[in-house]
Amino acid sequence: MTKLSVNINKIATLRNSRGGNTPNLVQSAIDIQEFGAEGITIHPRPDERHIRYQDAYDLKPIISTEYNIEGNPIPSFMDLVLAVKPTQVTLVPDAVDAITSNAGWDTKTHQVFLTEVIDEFKRNNIRTSIFMDPNLSLIEEAAKTGADRIELYTEEFAAQYALENKKAIEPYVKSAELASELGLGINAGHDLNLENIHFFATSIPNLLEVSIGHALIAESLYLGLQNVINMYKYKLQ
Repeated sequence: MTKLSVNINKIATLRNSRGGNTPNLVQSAIDIQEFGAEGITIHPRPDERHIRYQDAYDLKPIISTEYNIEGNPIPSFMDLVLAVKPTQVTLVPDAVDAITSNAGWDTKTHQVFLTEVIDEFKRNNIRTSIFMDPNLSLIEEAAKTGADRIELYTEEFAAQYALENKKAIEPYVKSAELASELGLGINAGHDLNLENIHFFATSIPNLLEVSIGHALIAESLYLGLQNVINMYKYKLQ
């Protein structure tokens, strides 16, 4: 079954909006795991507008599932990941002022850089994943970096699925098939939700993990966090 990793950035956003510690991010992560999620994802950004760098340290002792830290491998991010040593680091080419992730890596242009970064993480026994558009030629280049996995950037699929264009899944299927042939594991994330997750997960071969945050937290406002996590797990079977 595909694993569900819950991105808790939006919980941190809510906490930060009042300047206190409500909701408590650490307790939320404990509860999310107890509710059945198989991982916790955070995506700290340099301005710390949601996840703070200190959060990454505070969460480490209580994560009993998988710990995934996403971000652009600038020096401060590299230092954080190497200190915390999560289960997985997902490399995302975010601009400093990006509201959210909006593109995958150009793994041909940045291959030397990515290879050096990935080598450093792998020397520290941290699984590596590269955030990727469903581009076959760039997935071939990604395999040359030594990465363990790719994470398919699914915003375009989600937008097209909402328009009832199910053919939008096709480039993602082809990308997953190629990644598997090249020995890369397959993760996915961005704009996946309760409406599209079952179709996506059952269409993509060898899908190991999905990382879901914004939609899951928004859906939980109406349906409850524990209930929504179990709904995702059911749809991922």
